[in-house]
Amino acid sequence: MYILGIETSCDETAAAIIRIDEKSGSIKPLSNVISSQIRLHARWGGVVPNLAAREHLRNILPVIQASLAEADIRKENIDLIAVTQGPGLIPALLIGTNTAKTIAYAWQKPLLGIHHIEGHIYANFIAKDPGDIAFPVLCLVVSGGHTQLVLMKKHLDYEIIGETQDDAAGEAFDKVARILGLSYPGGPIISKLADEFKPEKSLFPISFPRPMIASKNFNFSFSGLKTSVLYLVKKNQARLADKKFVRQVAYEFQQAVIDVLLAKTVAAAKIHKPKTIILAGGVSANTQLQIQLGKAVSQQLAGTDFSFPDPSFQLDNAAMVATAAFFRQQKNGLNDTLFSNWKELTTEANLKL
Repeated sequence: MYILGIETSCDETAAAIIRIDEKSGSIKPLSNVISSQIRLHARWGGVVPNLAAREHLRNILPVIQASLAEADIRKENIDLIAVTQGPGLIPALLIGTNTAKTIAYAWQKPLLGIHHIEGHIYANFIAKDPGDIAFPVLCLVVSGGHTQLVLMKKHLDYEIIGETQDDAAGEAFDKVARILGLSYPGGPIISKLADEFKPEKSLFPISFPRPMIASKNFNFSFSGLKTSVLYLVKKNQARLADKKFVRQVAYEFQQAVIDVLLAKTVAAAKIHKPKTIILAGGVSANTQLQIQLGKAVSQQLAGTDFSFPDPSFQLDNAAMVATAAFFRQQKNGLNDTLFSNWKELTTEANLKL
């Protein structure tokens, strides 16, 4: 089985082809083409929706053609088309969904809409044996727009047991980077600076709060942490020219975020007792989060496995969309609804998981 995935929820125009092995059920990506818009949006310090849509419109057909060529697959071989239908930026989403609907009509192929976060969750299943991730699963979703703890007792069964009450963790990274005068996107540069800082050589007394870390629920809050960074920087504006100061702020901020994420995940796991904890979303690319969460699971949750996606599939991509679509069609089959989705599929900016 061959699935074409399309992703345009934000500022990445992406298309991918995956192949499903009929005997083992394993998922092999044959192509995973991504056209990034980071340079375009960096000058604005964040994604401008209409500019993103314009770039998606320019790039989407060449990206789809490139994914077919890289996979060495003809359109006749495609069994299913999958596209992100939400959540995301509505102008960007519309380019992807309308393109997918047009192709589905022209090629006479079934079409399936996929939730963006569901795609990130199922990135954990790419290029792995189907039994590598045992249920029940507790998923820590950490991205620019979402921070959630999702309990899965089986495939496609989601119970959100905790979520952010304000800023998502990835959003906080971007905002703190802006406060420090750093480039967009904030996550990679904050992580890089934090890795360069040596805690034993600390020069400044910096202590940021860990919001809601002791609360009796599994919800998150990062707005207050971001504000704490803002107040510190305002009081030490001259020190922004000091690279050591900026590195330390980046380190202390990142560690505060990680401490909260780890505490909530471990607390939830002790109650819900998952067999596997998985990490998903764009912030899953944060190396320290991977290392420290893996260590926490190993030390505090005996008998629980830990997994995160391959680096190629941690950020927004279309292979994850195609993979989620495989599990959905495996459950429901290629029914008539999918063949009429070329005219029925709707785009939803606030689509619920």
